[in-house]
Amino acid sequence: MSPSLLFFFIIIFALVYLLRIAKIGALVAFLMAGVLSGPYVFNLFELSDTWTFLGDLGIMFLWFNIGLEINIRRLWRLRRTIFGFGAAQVMMVAIMLFPLLFGMTEWTIMGCIMVSLMLAMSSTTADMQILTDRNQLNTDMGRQTFSILLFQDLLSIPLLAMLPAFAGKSFSLGATAIDVLVISVALVLSVVLIGRFIMTPLFRHVAKLKSKEAFLLAIMLNIVIWAVLIDLMGLPAGLGAFLAGMLMSETIYRHQITAEISPYATLFLAFFFISLGMGLKLPLLGEYWYIVLGGLVGLVVLKFLAIYMVARVRNVNIPDATMIALILAQGGEFALLMLQTMKTSGITAIPSGHEEILTAIIILSIMTTPLLLCLHDYLQRKGKLFPARNAHTLDDTDTTICPAVVVCGFGRVGQIICQMLDSQSIPYVAIDLDVNSVMMGREMGFNVVYGDTTNRDVLIEMGLRPRKVKAVVVALDNASTARKTIIRVKEIAPRVKIFARARNLADSQMLMREGIETAMPETIESSFFLGYSVLDHMGVSEHDIDNLLSTMRENDYACLATTISDKRD
Repeated sequence: MSPSLLFFFIIIFALVYLLRIAKIGALVAFLMAGVLSGPYVFNLFELSDTWTFLGDLGIMFLWFNIGLEINIRRLWRLRRTIFGFGAAQVMMVAIMLFPLLFGMTEWTIMGCIMVSLMLAMSSTTADMQILTDRNQLNTDMGRQTFSILLFQDLLSIPLLAMLPAFAGKSFSLGATAIDVLVISVALVLSVVLIGRFIMTPLFRHVAKLKSKEAFLLAIMLNIVIWAVLIDLMGLPAGLGAFLAGMLMSETIYRHQITAEISPYATLFLAFFFISLGMGLKLPLLGEYWYIVLGGLVGLVVLKFLAIYMVARVRNVNIPDATMIALILAQGGEFALLMLQTMKTSGITAIPSGHEEILTAIIILSIMTTPLLLCLHDYLQRKGKLFPARNAHTLDDTDTTICPAVVVCGFGRVGQIICQMLDSQSIPYVAIDLDVNSVMMGREMGFNVVYGDTTNRDVLIEMGLRPRKVKAVVVALDNASTARKTIIRVKEIAPRVKIFARARNLADSQMLMREGIETAMPETIESSFFLGYSVLDHMGVSEHDIDNLLSTMRENDYACLATTISDKRD
């Protein structure tokens, strides 16, 4: 093994470890690893064709992930906050940035508009990690921040639609606006139609195979197919990957898709940011360090002021408005992706070399956010900002995001449990790998989705969180799968009450050893019900029958252990 490769992985590990302690996201560690490994520092690697290829793959998968987050139904459900607060924030930042860029640079009007909108977008990855680490995602402030990030994801549609206009060098503002509108509407309509009538049936057939490998390959094949098709049309391949993500977000399999692709997305995220770091021209940045520093301060201060003003106009209290503005006052990976996509596609919206300066400003702004939050917390502890107060947690009424009960398995037992929960208006979500059961359940009005309950990411994606979900029902007919599901649930929410079904006594005893509340052996209980009817018909009193059944149920059916065969159900 090459010593350079060993040194490279040591650098990555050290950076991820140190920056994680400093509560700075891993993407900054990947960027810094690329810079340190590149030709201007340790010169471990050059930006060869291999690294360029890996970086291009990273670009595609990042675009795919952004597209996967844009679910039309979810956006519509949160439309008031998204299209109110989110749109106002982006427009305020862009309006404040545009005259500065137009007056201080020689860029075209369209170039200034695009860069203003790109810089108005924040880092979804870094901000969601910050909200999660600070346990603020389910507060008023966290939900409003999340809604703004959702609108920024939605904004990526018209911004991507602007790329063909730049590629065609059509810089007429009116003509470009029409092009962007037409392409954006076409994208949304194609997503709804193709997602419903092509992608959903396609993934239904793949899911019937019950093969994780086939499911994952189907995801990757779709990404590549759409990227190639868009590339053949003369447009950036990233637009195709983005479209593939949007198409899959409209299927009932989106939660399972997110869980399956997540580990690979992290890997390709690393490839992209490492190659981006390697490609940074440090001598150029050193020559124009004052522009980078001025741009960093200007971007953070301007975005903070713009977002704070919008929040206050929307009657957000001062502490929450300050936190929202601090968290969002940085550039994001979307802008980095756009700059890199324009560079690799030969689109010259801004002069060559200026992408390097903008990239450096965005990277430094992402690194600055955790430091500003640390300063904010320090000043608040010293009593120099706002009086300490408890963040108000929302009573989440969205049963898909925050269910009270998670039902694992939607067979005959799961369906009855869901029907009982529905009758009492208890919010729940059911998860099953059987496509036909999921489709029929959704048609009947049940809140059931396709997913693998043994997958930790699927359970988290469907709302399983400590102190949020009150109960988990494991209604799976396979004891081994049920046990794996219980283990995953315990890993995520150790104290949640778990109620399971078991086919027989042996399965019940195995599941009870995992520390669950109840494991009901259905063959025994159905036998008890049948026996009750027989004894009642034979004249035995209800009192005597109840005493008999109570005795037989004692100590987890101990008296039946030697009389019930596990092989004959």
